[in-house]
Order: sequence, then C-alpha cells, then structure tokens
Amino acid sequence: MLLGQLFHTAIRTVDLDATVRFYTEVLGMIVAERPPIGFPGAWLAPAQPGAAATMHIYAGDAAREADGSVRTGSGAIDHVSVACQGYDLFRARFEKYGLPYRENLVPGTPLWQLFIHDPNGVQLELTFHANAESEAVPRIPPARQYQARERWFDPEPYRQFASHAR
Repeated sequence: MLLGQLFHTAIRTVDLDATVRFYTEVLGMIVAERPPIGFPGAWLAPAQPGAAATMHIYAGDAAREADGSVRTGSGAIDHVSVACQGYDLFRARFEKYGLPYRENLVPGTPLWQLFIHDPNGVQLELTFHANAESEAVPRIPPARQYQARERWFDPEPYRQFASHAR
C-alpha cells in the first residue's frame, strides 16, 4: 500500500461565480477542463503548465445538505496548505482586495506562511520556502501574526466577488 500526495480539495458553495473569481483573481489559479459531472461546478488548477486541477468546486444541489443548506468553513479540517512562490505578490493582492490575512514564520525552518479564507470560509495556508523568495524575511505586525485557534473569518470583504457585485 502507498498513500500518495493530495489529489484535490473539494469545496461546496452557494455562489460558484464568487468562489471561482476569488481563486482566479486573488490566487491566480486557472479554470481547468471539467467532465460533464451532472451538476454545476468548476475545476481550478495552478497556473503552471500541466498542473492538475487541485480545487474542485461543487455548486447547485450537489453542494446542498438534505435540508437545503450549504455548509461553510473548514469543519474538522483547520486549513488546506498549498506550496507557493511570490510571498510579497500574494500579500499585495490580498491588500488590493481588502482581504484579511495572517502571516507566520515557522520557527527553526525556512518556511513562511500566509493564511487567508476563501469566500466560503475555508482557511487556506500558502506556504513559501525562503530560498525561493527574493524578498527579505517578512516583518509581521503583531495584529497579523497567525494564532492557532483564532477564528477571524469575516464574510463581508468577500461580497465583492459575488455575482451581484459585478
């Protein structure tokens, strides 16, 4: 038996357009080809050539619970971590869109982290290796320092991505 790397993450949403806009405009992902599964959704991939779709977005009835609701947040999963490059560029993009985020330097390692939520409240950790970054080690203001167990998702700044916000 062999457990391999994470194949994809599936996220349920009530607003497919807002979710796709966040992942493409803020995180720079691209819409990938998706088979005709039978319900609304999108597959998103990193922009690197040949990258596999790592975010599968479910909408419509497939996203709904038996009572018609759609859950938000990460549930028992605290966050999804993605290896990235371009720390300052991501941080600038978050600020351009007015999105709250947190930062962290992993002690004793060359890893830098940015934490942000998607429009559905799913927490994402973007992980950077210092050797691949051209910037100096980030200086993190105390108010933006990542703290485990802190609940800081605010849906308001994400309303700009909603279909009606265009």
